[in-house]
Amino acid sequence: MSTVTIPGLSPDQVQAYHDDGFVVIADIFTAAEVEELRAAEGSPAIQQKLEADGIKTKTVHLLELTTRHPAFHRLARDPRIVACITPLLGADIQLQHSKLATKSVTKGTGEFGWHQDIMFYPHTNTSLLSVFVYLDDATPENGCMSMLKGSHKLGPLNHLDENGKFDGVCRATHLWRDQPDQVVAITPKAGSISIHHCLTLHGSPANVSGRPRRGVVFSYRADDAQQLGDTIFQDTGLVVAGRRRGLTRCEPGTWILPRRGGHNYGSAHHQVGPWAQAENEKNNL
Repeated sequence: MSTVTIPGLSPDQVQAYHDDGFVVIADIFTAAEVEELRAAEGSPAIQQKLEADGIKTKTVHLLELTTRHPAFHRLARDPRIVACITPLLGADIQLQHSKLATKSVTKGTGEFGWHQDIMFYPHTNTSLLSVFVYLDDATPENGCMSMLKGSHKLGPLNHLDENGKFDGVCRATHLWRDQPDQVVAITPKAGSISIHHCLTLHGSPANVSGRPRRGVVFSYRADDAQQLGDTIFQDTGLVVAGRRRGLTRCEPGTWILPRRGGHNYGSAHHQVGPWAQAENEKNNL
């Protein structure tokens, strides 16, 4: 990837993020850089894993992407992305997880329900966000994301089924159904990015185009956001800006920690994945 830097977000873009819970920045990466990322996505190892995970019939979130190809490791630390998230998270930033989010090209498949990201991985505060790097033009036909403006201000919402089990789907359906004027389809061109707050409600419909919808997702957290639940992945805790300070900031309120099969799950007490730890030590971070 190029080492070209950009000035980051404008004051209006920062305000849009705080007001709406998301912002789109066009043309961050060149066509040549997008092709490099597509080539990495098309590598045999990644394609074999996508096949094994059922890409022919559903949306696949291929996790620990930074460990699967050096192009994605470089992308996670790209100064253009870091310049965009520093005004939102502060100077000390870690990767919470990375993934390839790709929809099946089988028409009518790949719908992903409305949800808030942080309900999957609760932290002591909500200084977390996700950056979606678009490898294809996003359209309603190929299953682009939609986001509910201002929903990040509602706090954590119910994602439990009738048995009290976490299944990753928000139950407050009236929020997007009763105010369609606040639902925004996110349709950037390839090479663009979108950034959304960890509490922003979002989801995506099925892909009816027969064409791919591929993107790289990096979820980042402020250094003082301590993880409470879910898995510590191989690249969790990778420092992308600043340093690890060993501080924890707690926001008021309580969390319902994710439970699957009646049991708490994950390895959050470790806080840092082994691959990320080795990378941090290599860089004295």
